[in-house]
Amino acid sequence: MWKEPRTSGASRLRQRKFEIIRHLPPLADQLPGTLTLGYTRCGKPNCRCVRGKGHPAWTLTYMIDGEHHTDRIPAEWAEEVQRRVAAGREFQEAVREVLAANAKLLILARQQEKKQKKKKR
Repeated sequence: MWKEPRTSGASRLRQRKFEIIRHLPPLADQLPGTLTLGYTRCGKPNCRCVRGKGHPAWTLTYMIDGEHHTDRIPAEWAEEVQRRVAAGREFQEAVREVLAANAKLLILARQQEKKQKKKKR
């Protein structure tokens, strides 16, 4: 395996990476996807929805195993589901940042190795 790069930039990357990892939100409550509010019509001829926007309808849209899913969410659950979707998005962004830091550290390690080989010649 490669040796960890020993530069100030690499040190800052490692510090940022471990800071992100320490502050990851708990996984137990997170949800994937997007929660949206739409409006539907019930079809009753005398209902108020005939003349207005319609009845509010919350839906959670997400992907699992490459399949697209859309599920109705009760209005009383909407606030909690939105909080969990936001936590899921925050987690995904943190993971992407950690993976990007790992890639940068790999590149720095490779550059450091090349410099050391040139010095030995």
